[in-house]
Amino acid sequence: MTITAAMVKELRELTGAGVMACKNALVETDGNQEEAIEVLRKKGEASAVKKAGRIAAEGIVYTAVKEGRAAIVEVNSETDFVAKNEKFQTFVANVADQILDSDAKDVDTLMTDTWKLDPAKTVKDELVSQIAVIGENMNIRRFEKLVTDGVVVSYIHGGGRIGVLVEADAPKDAAVEEALRNIAMQIAALNAKFISTDEISAEYIEHEKSILKEQIMNDPKESQKPEKVIEGMIMGRLNKQFKEVCLLDQVYVKAEDGKQSVAKYLEQVSKAVGEAITLKKFVRFETGEGLEKKEENFAEEVAAQMK
Repeated sequence: MTITAAMVKELRELTGAGVMACKNALVETDGNQEEAIEVLRKKGEASAVKKAGRIAAEGIVYTAVKEGRAAIVEVNSETDFVAKNEKFQTFVANVADQILDSDAKDVDTLMTDTWKLDPAKTVKDELVSQIAVIGENMNIRRFEKLVTDGVVVSYIHGGGRIGVLVEADAPKDAAVEEALRNIAMQIAALNAKFISTDEISAEYIEHEKSILKEQIMNDPKESQKPEKVIEGMIMGRLNKQFKEVCLLDQVYVKAEDGKQSVAKYLEQVSKAVGEAITLKKFVRFETGEGLEKKEENFAEEVAAQMK
């Protein structure tokens, strides 16, 4: 496979590795970006993997919350211009509201639902109708719905670029809702993968340990250390990594001392309201996550249309 400059540039932006290191990793993996990232991590070349997938598609994420139910949905469009269109945004809001009352578990099933605002249509019919009106292809990509006896809050960042739902076993109290919105903002900003280390699978841990061990064995000095020392280094680095990906272990973004963890912040709020706040689940959608947008040359497009 031909390794292009664009492929090298993108891998470099994702990992922070050097140009030649990125090129060599892509050559070694026949252009597979995910495998190339793994190669760079094992060699200790990837200073920071920013994204697991490319964020490129346009559209918005929208949330709806009502009486113990919450929905989050991502609807894609071809251009950012349409994503900011009022008709498009109204349609996405109506889809989120539709999901609140739907039993659908996936997008295909949702498409067959009767459209709430017009019983003569299905959701798919309405989508097709909106595409005709707006004049651009659109896609209901994914959604998730939460039903709870506890408290659920939502947060939208960047006009719909990121959406978050947070569910907790907690008293229905204004202070609790404010705390959970702060937590939702934390999730939007720092992109936690788990609530706590209890959620991390043994497979994930073993995979990360193998990556860290290969990094050490590729270092001329570190690889010469005793096995026991190497094991200690691996666990130390793994625990540091967990503090970055586990929500409760992260430093709370609004911490006045710059040190308070999310767990300690929730303990503080729990004490103030007189009842424990236990996080149960969170959902974070980022528009276009993992999708690749077709690159187009605007001048060529105009020329093509004139012909």
